[in-house]
Amino acid sequence: MLLNALWTPLFFGAGKYGLAFVDICLLLAALGATVLLAARVDRRASWLLTPYLAWVSYAAALNLTLWLTN
Repeated sequence: MLLNALWTPLFFGAGKYGLAFVDICLLLAALGATVLLAARVDRRASWLLTPYLAWVSYAAALNLTLWLTN
């Protein structure tokens, strides 16, 4: 949750696109690990996290594009 909460002020508030991208990559890694660990316990829980994983991946792609073009 901390990584998720940090991304918004870094990206929108401070305009630190590079730091925001590092943050969102760490968030993606943590989320990927959570999905894999949840699959061991309950596959439904793992599947319920996949839309969030897709959304964060999309946001990371947008973040990277904006960082590289500015």
